[in-house]
Amino acid sequence: MESKDYLKDISEIKNMMNKSSRFISLSGLSGILAGIYALIGAALVYWLVTTYSNGVLLLDGKIFKLCLLTLFTVGALSVITGIVLTTQKAKKNNAKIWDATSRRLVFNFLIPLIVGGAYILIILSHGKYGQSGGLMLIFYGLALVNASKFSIGDIRYLGYIQIILGLIGALNPGYGFWLWVIGFGFMHIIYGTWMHFKYDRK
Repeated sequence: MESKDYLKDISEIKNMMNKSSRFISLSGLSGILAGIYALIGAALVYWLVTTYSNGVLLLDGKIFKLCLLTLFTVGALSVITGIVLTTQKAKKNNAKIWDATSRRLVFNFLIPLIVGGAYILIILSHGKYGQSGGLMLIFYGLALVNASKFSIGDIRYLGYIQIILGLIGALNPGYGFWLWVIGFGFMHIIYGTWMHFKYDRK
């Protein structure tokens, strides 16, 4: 009997240590909405390019700037939505939204993302945008994998999928846009839905 109690205590201590070292308040619903934002943004970009640019983008053209604005808007909406919904979930679970664990999560997520963003801007300044979609997926996937050790470990699988899609896009630049739609749009919706039913509804 004492042996069972001892093993139970060890298991509880292990679970407490695991929770304290991981930020578990990420919202699955924010992933779903991020995917929806991405699909709306992609549809707008596709309409702009096919309607006003004959399917061709010029880096110094107005349509390209509008596409970039759309991309930044999608990113900003996704970040704001993620912060709001994650904060609500943390408050509901009486968890801290900003502590040492969440700071490590953000730091490890931003390193690959900022480096990747800088690299993409550099190649765009050289007039090369064919692989930008694939590169976005790769660096975003690396950011997810890098941050997963400080959050729900399952997000690393989404990271692996994004990296694979990005590598396919690097090999086939002509499909970069559609792979971006799959990665940032549909995969976020699918993964966010799964996370919502696995974690948020408990």
